[in-house]
Amino acid sequence: MKRQMTDSELLLRLNANPEILARLESTLLAVADEQGELGDADTAEMRLIEEMRQMGRASLSAWAQRKVAHETAHWREHSGVCREGKKNSSGTAPSAT
Repeated sequence: MKRQMTDSELLLRLNANPEILARLESTLLAVADEQGELGDADTAEMRLIEEMRQMGRASLSAWAQRKVAHETAHWREHSGVCREGKKNSSGTAPSAT
């Protein structure tokens, strides 16, 4: 079974991901509906669906940024990987007809 995060671990991770923290805060405010903006179930459903979509986009963006940083660091450690410079290929040889 997967281990659950402690409250302090969760706070550390949320603070490290401000976009996700903002989306979570917005979702919690929608659920609380202290302003009474979500008058009926349909309105509440649409608002929460939009909040979940935005949370998904923010989460995927955070994942992609970390993946790029990890892959970049990984390949920088390996010698012989040329990231910049002109290619030496002159292209594909013409086929004989």
